[in-house]
Amino acid sequence: MKNISEGKIKIEIYEQKKVSKELPVFYNPLMELNRTLSVLLLNAINKHLMQIALPLSGTGIRGLRFMFELNENKLRNISFNDNSKEAVELIKQNFKLNNLKHKALARKGFAYIENQDANLFLLNGTGFDYIDIDPFGPPTPFLDSAIKRLAREGILAVTATDTSALSGTYPKACKRKYWATPNRNAIMHEIGLRILIRRVQLIGTAHQKALTPIFSYSKNHYMRVFFSCIKSKEECDKIIKQHNRLDNAGPLWVGQLWNHQLVKEMLKNCNEDNKETKQFLTKLELESNINQVGFYQLHTICKKEQLPIPNFQLLIDKIKKAGFKVARTHFSDKGIRSDVSYEELVKIITKLN
Repeated sequence: MKNISEGKIKIEIYEQKKVSKELPVFYNPLMELNRTLSVLLLNAINKHLMQIALPLSGTGIRGLRFMFELNENKLRNISFNDNSKEAVELIKQNFKLNNLKHKALARKGFAYIENQDANLFLLNGTGFDYIDIDPFGPPTPFLDSAIKRLAREGILAVTATDTSALSGTYPKACKRKYWATPNRNAIMHEIGLRILIRRVQLIGTAHQKALTPIFSYSKNHYMRVFFSCIKSKEECDKIIKQHNRLDNAGPLWVGQLWNHQLVKEMLKNCNEDNKETKQFLTKLELESNINQVGFYQLHTICKKEQLPIPNFQLLIDKIKKAGFKVARTHFSDKGIRSDVSYEELVKIITKLN
């Protein structure tokens, strides 16, 4: 065992040579950005005195960060849960490490620690304003229970780490788990993210809950989406109308991936010292202002059209001068998101050379 620090807290974790689900209690240091963005998002939305559920708590690190880093009056209570008895004992140990007692935490709100199957934990609850589904692997086994217990105007956060299925390496697995066909091409990660979104939304509409993405991204080995919830048959119908196909993939979500104002607020609140998060949110803030499905992978286009690869900044400047929106995309270092047509883009690239 060893102690580490993240954000404003300290936790004890099991020693590990590599990230593995074989650990007695799972912890992934690469998910620090994931957890930091969760804190920034909850601080940026106009919700207070939230009841938060963490069905797959592991070491308890996400919930502990919420308790120490969410703004005052954000938290009414927070429920930690894990099916592993070792995890529950470690969460209690990490409470002590941060000088906390569960159940009575002054202004930090009430905290509860449960040892149940994740689905039973959710179904035994009475409802939550924020539920975070962050498993090792696909989130699909937990979606129905989570959506059933999501409050009418709640926020659902979903992580998928089976990106090889969503991005087209294992298309049969994607069809089984996500009811859609992926595509292993230049924009496969955006396609995978949109397939994930539709899968969550379909379960939502079955419970008359319209789930709209407000913040989405693909990073390293995982995809992550935050949904806002509205209980309404009419809004569910609107969600379904935004399911379609793209590049022979799908069905998938073809609506917004971000709420631009929310991303701006998260960026504004981001600590200057946190360079990785600041850099990532800066790119997303620019990209989220362009409501366009798919992006252009320049290397793929230039290879197809037999053109030299242009300087990115010069190309972006020319696209803007031509009257179009354009930004780099977080999905690919070689990609741009723009409302310029393919034909016009090829003309601009040709003139640059």
